[in-house]
Amino acid sequence: MICLMPMCAYLSETSRMIQIYRALKAAGAQARIATHGGVHEALLQSEGIDYDIVGPRMDAARGWRFVMSNVGIGSPDQSMYAPDEMRIYVLAERDYFQKNGVTVVVTGFTLTALLSTRLAGIPLVVEHAGAFLPPLFERNLLPMASRPPPGPLGYMPRSLARWLQNEMMSKLKLYLAGFNALATELGIAPIPSFPALILGDLVLVTEAPEVYGVGEAEMQNWRPTNGAYWPSTRFIYTGPLFAEFDLSVPSNVEQALRATGPHVYVALTSVPAGTVRQVVRGVAASGASVIVAATVHELGDLAGPRVTVSGVLPSHKIMPRVDLAVTTAGQGSLQCAMASGVPVIGVPLHLEQDSNIHFLVQRGAARALPAAKIDDTKLAGMVTEMLARSSHRAAARTIQAAYARRNGPALCASAILAHLG
Repeated sequence: MICLMPMCAYLSETSRMIQIYRALKAAGAQARIATHGGVHEALLQSEGIDYDIVGPRMDAARGWRFVMSNVGIGSPDQSMYAPDEMRIYVLAERDYFQKNGVTVVVTGFTLTALLSTRLAGIPLVVEHAGAFLPPLFERNLLPMASRPPPGPLGYMPRSLARWLQNEMMSKLKLYLAGFNALATELGIAPIPSFPALILGDLVLVTEAPEVYGVGEAEMQNWRPTNGAYWPSTRFIYTGPLFAEFDLSVPSNVEQALRATGPHVYVALTSVPAGTVRQVVRGVAASGASVIVAATVHELGDLAGPRVTVSGVLPSHKIMPRVDLAVTTAGQGSLQCAMASGVPVIGVPLHLEQDSNIHFLVQRGAARALPAAKIDDTKLAGMVTEMLARSSHRAAARTIQAAYARRNGPALCASAILAHLG
């Protein structure tokens, strides 16, 4: 039995697990979804997928606190879970794996699975690491964080700070205290570094080599050379993995898409409503027609002659029909845009999103505007400039061609089954 464990506090996480689940089922594999719950359980239900709740069910409020305390947003001296809560989840997961004959676990950001799989003696596959990959930062490829941590990095020349940040990555011990206290209590090996917190035994690199600039053989042949990682960790490129919701385009959005453009799609998830409002205001100031995926926020008051608001939208049906997208630079939303040949303005909130958009900026398919630097005039000017330059769309279409050569969900399923032997 293959157990997929989405963290349903994240829309992107839930949708990516659905993609892998479908591909495993199509390959004839025995697979089951288990989760702590969260606001985006509704997506599993809308897709008609049976799933199990393991441990206490996370309600929307607890899920939001998890998102706000997680890597890149919350304080690095905590571990996202209270000690008793973490222990309950880890033991409940272990019991679930043993009861159901689980032979491998696949997750994105259900971080307790890192301990529960080791407790149960079964491998862990992860697909959520983004660009936090040793083969990237060992080559000094990650960008400098748009929000440098307090300390000397913020005062150094940017090139030196970037080199030092990449060099230090494997030595970071951020977010580990709670996990390692429980690991010691349970008699399992502690997590050796921050990168190891988000790496399993097999890491599905859900990107194309053409984007990262590291070859397929180089990625697959990487091996741990120090004590900073799990000795068992391996990497394999699988390709893009993003949401394809089985939803219709709402009538108001359809009407907006048929009207005179240009059209800009604003899809910002896991951010406060105030950030979405600020972005919509800036994009609208450019004079473009704006389509807003409000997701869990109540933003109906933003609607107007050139602004159309809806809830969770099927981005894969909308992206090919717009001229530009504005996202928080999560990997899934960026890949959906690139797969449609549509350039992007990324609004990164933390280093992982900085890195996602950085590689597309290098290839000319995107621009970055960190959330802390948004103002109406700056964003409106960037939108106008990107709509006027054909080079951005041409670069996005080059990546689109690379993506077309990879069926990300099917390659994920193949890699998981191969790992099981």
